[in-house]
Amino acid sequence: MIPFYRVKTFTPNRDYYDAFAPNYERERHRGYHALIDRLEVDLALRFAHDKEVLEAGCGTGMILKEVAPHARAAVGIDLSPGMLHEAAHRGLQVAQASITQLPFADESFDLVYSYKVLAHIERIDVALSEMARVTRRGGHMLAEFYNPWSLRYLVKRLKPPSRIADGAHDEHVYTRYDSLSRIRTLLPPTIEIVDLRGVRVVTPISHVHKIPLLGRAFELAEWHAADLPFLRRFGGFLIVVGRKL
Repeated sequence: MIPFYRVKTFTPNRDYYDAFAPNYERERHRGYHALIDRLEVDLALRFAHDKEVLEAGCGTGMILKEVAPHARAAVGIDLSPGMLHEAAHRGLQVAQASITQLPFADESFDLVYSYKVLAHIERIDVALSEMARVTRRGGHMLAEFYNPWSLRYLVKRLKPPSRIADGAHDEHVYTRYDSLSRIRTLLPPTIEIVDLRGVRVVTPISHVHKIPLLGRAFELAEWHAADLPFLRRFGGFLIVVGRKL
């Protein structure tokens, strides 16, 4: 078992995710959201087999529960006690902590990944440095960013905020968008980019995945586009695969 070190952290994002926790999985088991999760799990599993793995920002454990059975050891951290309550019920090894102050020794993991978290971190340089610090030399980091060069970004700019709980919507949390060129300047010098995956490349709005034949066509198109060298750069979620030197 990988040891945790006690670190007390405070964040304005915690209350937002605690409010989100009861409804977080409501749409996650089907259609668009399930597809996004499968694309993310698929990439993590390329590097997780028989490895020591950390998910930074594990939420309710929906990704971690798929990765953990394939890893030698897998742990998750999250800011939100509400989210972690659900993850712990799944029998996952989790703890409350911040991605900007990870409670682990240097070079503790072969794989460190973070999905849909870094886009909500103002101190992004600190978060990426912490991820790199706990990654072993030769190990991998999967860092997912929100991409301004995407259909998803355009839709976000045009549509009204989405409700996530009573009195709260998705614009109540800090959100950043980083292009690939910007990401290159943010990564620590110990991390080299070795691959990319684009998630939600061609989907204009999530509701197309609720239409049976159309949804299947977009699902196949997303799997095909995710790793195509040109198209993947336009993924609404841009996942950088880094290797620690």
